[in-house]
Amino acid sequence: MNVSLILLLLLIGALVTYLAGDKLASKIAMLFGLVTFGVSIVLLNHYNAGENISFLANWITLPKVSFALKADGLSLAMLLLTTALTPIIIYSSFGNELKNAKTFYALLLFMAFAMVGTFLASDGLLYYIFWELALIPIYFIALVWGNGDLEERKKAVVKFFIYTLAGSLFMLVAFIYMYQQAGSFMIEDLYKLNLSVTEQKWIFTAFFLAYAIKIPLIPFHTWQANVYQKAPTVGTMLLSGIMLKMGLYSVIRWQLPLSRIAAKEYMPIFIAIGIAGVIYGSIVAIRQKDLKKLLAYSSLAHVGLIAAGAYTLTLDGFRGAVLQMIAHGFVVVGLFFAAEIIYRRYETRTIADMGGIRALAPKFTSLFMILVLASVALPTTFNFVGEFTVLYSLSQINIWFAVLGGTTIIFGAYYMLKMFQHVMLGETNAKPFAALSLSEIITLLVIVAVLFFFGLYPKPITDLITPSLEEILTQINKI
Repeated sequence: MNVSLILLLLLIGALVTYLAGDKLASKIAMLFGLVTFGVSIVLLNHYNAGENISFLANWITLPKVSFALKADGLSLAMLLLTTALTPIIIYSSFGNELKNAKTFYALLLFMAFAMVGTFLASDGLLYYIFWELALIPIYFIALVWGNGDLEERKKAVVKFFIYTLAGSLFMLVAFIYMYQQAGSFMIEDLYKLNLSVTEQKWIFTAFFLAYAIKIPLIPFHTWQANVYQKAPTVGTMLLSGIMLKMGLYSVIRWQLPLSRIAAKEYMPIFIAIGIAGVIYGSIVAIRQKDLKKLLAYSSLAHVGLIAAGAYTLTLDGFRGAVLQMIAHGFVVVGLFFAAEIIYRRYETRTIADMGGIRALAPKFTSLFMILVLASVALPTTFNFVGEFTVLYSLSQINIWFAVLGGTTIIFGAYYMLKMFQHVMLGETNAKPFAALSLSEIITLLVIVAVLFFFGLYPKPITDLITPSLEEILTQINKI
């Protein structure tokens, strides 16, 4: 058994879901999502038992391209994040009425297929193909099933598509240049290249443009808030929960090891860019009147801190960044789903039109509060583990980086608790708030359980990712 089975399952799942028709589409997609997650757990057990679950096959002769999937601790952690969130996201959509549901759910599984491929690919061109494939389904999901005026939605989605595609072209040029030097796209061969400082600076910059747009980092973030707002909640969950992690993961896997001299030279600059995103995203979030936009800018702040941790080039920074990627994936999906639950009942995302929900739905209020506290890294929640580790790594570089990065906790507590107060508290709302459905309760409880479990016991994840991160650091620090 090897990791190619995951890709095969997701691809077959997308096809079967489409052929099943609108009535069965959601159930078939959910079935394949759960099976894929189950197979991921089995593969993890094989990996922990010392078995080789990677996959390698010749694909294209000229240029020399291999269908190579590398399963190490880091890629498996991201695989598990994707395959765990995919059925959660599918299940969360059960309360929505969707036109052409078969296409919607097929696109969702196909997007999971592309994102898994991006996390597993160890051939540069294969990685680039998966990277670009992930754009196609989210483009149609946001455009066809999105919110608001169609023309505004088109503008937001096209801007996102063009931005991301343009940034990726720089990365493709970098891969082609390195292929000319190494005669191979395989990551092991690219790691062995002895590039000059100037060459590494150009490659570092080319990769940065692709990743900064995808994550996004300021000033490449201008597409984010509008797309998050205009996309259906499922699309927003896919973007924020999984897709942006493609960029953060790739910084550690591809950018830093391939341009290690440039990475060390530019380290303070890019840590500063990440921290600037923390402060900017938090300040803009404070001013938001739309709940989804507030959560979008909150996400911008959190990923800025994750990126800052990755650019420290330390084991603690890498480890904290990966832990926070996974934690952020679950908490942001939970928060956007809570916003969707409110929208299903009140048909508004304007914070001023909410309030008084606590008296009508105390259980929902309690679960929402837990998600809010997890978002601001309350101890015992998963986010605290990653955020603390990142801040510790920043303090090893410069204490002021840690101080400024730590403002995410202060700002986050302010705007998230203020939002909770306006949305959930106050006088009883005149509008009725229907009780949570079974799918809504299960979705929220699963997310909350994950946040508490790994907040109290992150060892399984740290043990999984640490050896891979140590190998990458060895590559970065080699003479």
